[in-house]
Amino acid sequence: METSYIIKIDNVNHYYGRGSLRKQTLFDINLTVKSGEIIILAGPSGSGKTTLLTLIAGLRSIQQGSIKILGTEIFKASNQKLLQLRRQLGYIFQDHNLVPFLNAVQNVETSLSLNKELSKKEIRRKAEMILEEVGLEQHMYRNPNQLSGGQKQRVAIARALVTEPKIVLADEPTASLDKNSGRDVVDIIQRLAKQRGCTVVLVTHDNRILNIADRIISLEDGRLSVSKGELLLDISNFMSAVNDIESNQINSMIANLNSQEFADFLNKLNREFKQLLQTLNLFKDHSFNNKIDKIIKVISVKIAQVIKAEQVTFFIVDSERQELWSKNAIGLNRELISIRIPFNTGIAGYVASTGRSVNIPDPYNDPRFNRKIDLETGFKTKNILCLPIFNSQQEVFAVAQILNKAGDIPFDSEDEQKIFLLTKSLGVILETSILYIQQISLWREEEFFES
Repeated sequence: METSYIIKIDNVNHYYGRGSLRKQTLFDINLTVKSGEIIILAGPSGSGKTTLLTLIAGLRSIQQGSIKILGTEIFKASNQKLLQLRRQLGYIFQDHNLVPFLNAVQNVETSLSLNKELSKKEIRRKAEMILEEVGLEQHMYRNPNQLSGGQKQRVAIARALVTEPKIVLADEPTASLDKNSGRDVVDIIQRLAKQRGCTVVLVTHDNRILNIADRIISLEDGRLSVSKGELLLDISNFMSAVNDIESNQINSMIANLNSQEFADFLNKLNREFKQLLQTLNLFKDHSFNNKIDKIIKVISVKIAQVIKAEQVTFFIVDSERQELWSKNAIGLNRELISIRIPFNTGIAGYVASTGRSVNIPDPYNDPRFNRKIDLETGFKTKNILCLPIFNSQQEVFAVAQILNKAGDIPFDSEDEQKIFLLTKSLGVILETSILYIQQISLWREEEFFES
């Protein structure tokens, strides 16, 4: 047995159909999974995730390649060998697959029914204990039709883990659940798997749960991408940490990156952010704007560190209302404050309306400078670098305003180039802020007509 890996897949290809209708669904799959890892197979529907999972489970015949599970080669393995292997695996399905006329305890007991070494009393005790661990001590004698979707999935988790399998295979375990129930389910899977030291391979296209994984493997059009999976994990961990702006996770993820690493991270974030937003459906969440502000605040603090400036603020252009909205302005108490200014006023307004960058060594001697904001915020502006941010139509949709270079010296062309490259990577996040502003406008209109 190869002790390094509990799952080893080499050069697996898979096809559906015959003759002219034959279609390849998996292409040259190579993957190794270590004992105790939680692996997520992520990707859109129809990408081949479930097909690969059923091959690992021995529920589908391998056509080309090799799959070794717990050191056993399952390509062309006998039915008896496959049966022995399946008994060492736990399965969690999308639709629970509970027996409707059995209560929760009895459903869990079905996994232990073939174990001749256990008495009925021991089987009942084990079933009750695992149901308590998944939080169903008050519901263990109820039938499935008396349970919610999340509770049914907890029974399914208990049934999969009660035999103490070395590997748990989960196929879209959150697909039929709401956001909170889905999160609870995967947290239980993660906690119990880690406690028992078992390996988990979980198939999902739900980006809300990616951060439970030790590794994410992306599967698209039947092809694996480890690098994209790593990217998804990075971004998911970042999104999870956003709610605690001062957390050690945020600091370790961004604060210690050098300039190039930070630029690479922003590029990754920009590419994946839109997909995450669509999955999280944050436009229906009233905390959406606050989450966007927190993300931009974290990033702006790091940009200020890179550029050696005191503060970086982004203003979003609201063309409909002819205003600029600040997304991460910070007051004297270091809390986020909101600044809204008319489109054609101030230095940020000038940059937004003209599309030109400005570098002002002494803003108090510049007629475009709006001293009112300094008076309101208590901030003392010493010098300013202000740059437009363009969308794909080459329209100014945001403005980056950088204040107070360290040492009270003016910003130079190198600073301008650094800011340009970094803020260019924030396109999707800042454009999403515009969409949110537009959504606010719609809500206001609806409230006006309703009143």
